[in-house]
This record gives sequence, C-alpha cells and structure tokens, in this order.
Amino acid sequence: MVIGNSKETKGAWVVHHGRKLVLDANGPAEFPALDEAAKASTLLTKLGETDQAELPMAETRAIAQASGINPRHELNGLLDVLEKRRLIDRAGDEVSILGVTTRGSVSQAAEIFQEANPTKYELASIDLAEIASQAPIRRSEVKEKIGDEQKLPTADVDDFLDRAQNIGFVDSEGADDDRLLFNGNLFRRNSVHKAERVLSSLNSAEQAQVSAVAQLITNQGCIAYSEIEKHLTRPLLEKLIAAGVYDLNQVTNEAGVHVYVTSPSAFHKFVDPMVDDCFDLAKNLVAALTYGMKERSASQGRIDYISALLRKLISGREVGPATAIGEDYKVLETNRVVKLRPYSQASSRFYMKLLKKEVGELALNVVGQSSSDSLAAVQLASAPMSGYIGPEASRTSVRRTQNAMSKGATRDVLEAVRGGWAL
Repeated sequence: MVIGNSKETKGAWVVHHGRKLVLDANGPAEFPALDEAAKASTLLTKLGETDQAELPMAETRAIAQASGINPRHELNGLLDVLEKRRLIDRAGDEVSILGVTTRGSVSQAAEIFQEANPTKYELASIDLAEIASQAPIRRSEVKEKIGDEQKLPTADVDDFLDRAQNIGFVDSEGADDDRLLFNGNLFRRNSVHKAERVLSSLNSAEQAQVSAVAQLITNQGCIAYSEIEKHLTRPLLEKLIAAGVYDLNQVTNEAGVHVYVTSPSAFHKFVDPMVDDCFDLAKNLVAALTYGMKERSASQGRIDYISALLRKLISGREVGPATAIGEDYKVLETNRVVKLRPYSQASSRFYMKLLKKEVGELALNVVGQSSSDSLAAVQLASAPMSGYIGPEASRTSVRRTQNAMSKGATRDVLEAVRGGWAL
C-alpha cells in the first residue's frame, strides 16, 4: 500500500502513533519499532535548530525528560540511533546536532522505523491510519484491506483493530463491524471538499453559523474558543470538534485554561499540514502569540502586530525586552523553538530569538494574511502561559466527555464526509 505521497507522510504517522503509545502502559512493548522511531525523531527535533547547535549533556537530558523520554534508560540508546545515522555527534560532555527541519525529522522517523524491522502489526497501524485519514471507513471494509495487505488471519486482524482503537491509532464511532474508523487528521487533506459535505449535512441555520465561523478563522487565523461559542450551539460545536473539523489549542496558566481555534488545514496553501507541523510546534507558537496579543496588558509586553514580530524573528533578530516574553514562551523554549535572554541579571524582562526558522515561517502562513493584527487586545488573565495542549489531545479529551446523543451527531458528520468520498 502506498502511504500518502512520500516518506515524510509515513514518518508523520510514526510520530502520531508514538504519541499515543506514551499514554498506553503496554503500547511501547507491543510496538517497539514505532516507539523507538517516534522518540528518536522527536528528540532530534527538540535538540535541533535551523543551524548546527552544540548542547551540553545536562541540557540534553533535560530536553529528553521534558519530551517524555527517560533520561536514564532511554536517552543513550536514542542518541546512539541518531549518531549511527550521523545526525548528531558526541564529544566529551557535549552533543552536536546538525541543522534540522521538521521534514528532515519525519523522514528520519520513517527510515528508523523501517530499519527497526517492524512487525506486521506495526506496518498495519501505518496503513490503517492512512486509510482512516482519507475518509471515515467502516471497520468491515478496512478489516479486509488490512488482512489482505499484511496477510493476517481474520481473528488476528480483529484483535489488532481492537488494540489500535484502544491505543488511539484511530478513533471509532458506532458498534461492531459497522462502526466508522477515522482520526484527527481527517480535515487536513482535501478540506474544502470535506467541509462542503459537512455543510450539506446541516440545516440552514447551522450552515449559516458554521459559515460565519469559517470566515472568522479565515480572517483571523487563530480565534478564541469563546468567540466561536457566540456563533455555534454547544451540541453543534461539540460534534464538529470530535470529528476533527476544528483544531483546539489550549494554553494554560495559573488563572486557568485559554483555548484558541485554528483550521486543521491552516498550512495547506504552502505546505503539507500532515507533515510540516506534526510536532505541533507552529501551532504552539501561534497560540502563544495570540495569547500575547489578546490577553496581555501593554505594560507586560502585549503584542500589537504579530506579522511584524514574526518577520523580525524569522530574519534572525531578537525581539523584546518584555516581561511577558520571560513568562509566556517557556514551553517553546523547552522545545527549543525559541531562546530567551534576560535583559539584565536582575531584570524580569527578556529578549527572544527564534531557533527554528521554519516554525516561524509556518506560523506566519497562518496569521500573516489575516486581519488579526488590527484586533484590539482583550484584557483577560495576565498570568504567565505555562503549558500547551495540542489539537489531537484536545480532540481526544472532547471525545471522552461526549454522551450517546453527541456521539450520534458526530457519526452523522462522519457519514456525510464518507458519502462524498470515493474509497
């Protein structure tokens, strides 16, 4: 089976599955090639930047731990994998990392996975995710496809599909073999056609509401969840989020959780949204900047012109100093998207420099042509942004809270998408 159009797409699925395995007690042991390849490429992404970098081992351990990698039992093995591929070099107590891009990292994920002699079930998990991202598919249909491709007995395929759903490689709606399998990447491809199918399944009032939200997202790039709630009823919003029609990006601080909404296909005009931000780094940056624009006071360093700020960062220059920089970008600093520098030894103000140029360029693709630069800042919470939860984790959380009626409504959306797609 051809996975997408490229090795990068296969690698993106490896990363996707690796994130799911971390949340399952037995998953890494059952799918070891997926686990190793996903963690190695994630580590490479977090350590690297646009230019070659040298990091002390102490910082490397800290980055690994923040990435969900055990610094005692896993780190050395993963560094060995990367060094064998000549992506890093270790000398003394320092790690040297070649310049790396997201596409480069996901390509490496695909190659590491293949060289780790994946099992039939691991290969099947990639095929399954690819099929379910094109359009929702009935379990009975995909069971036959997977069985034929991997030459697995029907009973084994049933066990595999149960496990794949439990881990989260795919999501499902319905019962038994009639259930629909899909995943959160459903609207990252052919999004215009699929959105039209969703609209056609709604009544006229709902169509008007969804169209208004679509225009808001197009105009602003990233909007507050509270703004969407003004336009959509809660049942409508919940079923669309569960199906993956919208991406939720959550930023957290001591004052609570602030949720922003983007389109799953926000980058599609310029890049492959499945590949170029599979680590959610650009989404994280967009959410942090939107938070700084809408929820920061002028005295703390409120952002007035996101596009201008991003262009300055992409050019390699520092921005600042501001108090908000030292508080709102800690997550991005941990992921080595940016580097923070204090204005002075005793100052609470910081400068910020972009380490991963491509992440800034992706973020600019989302907000650069929008009207969000001219929005008035909304004075809400002023506590520092301390965390970020990406779209897939947010969507999964919504799924867990759905009642039977809401799940049935989500299935209607999925059936509509499926009905307009040739499988």
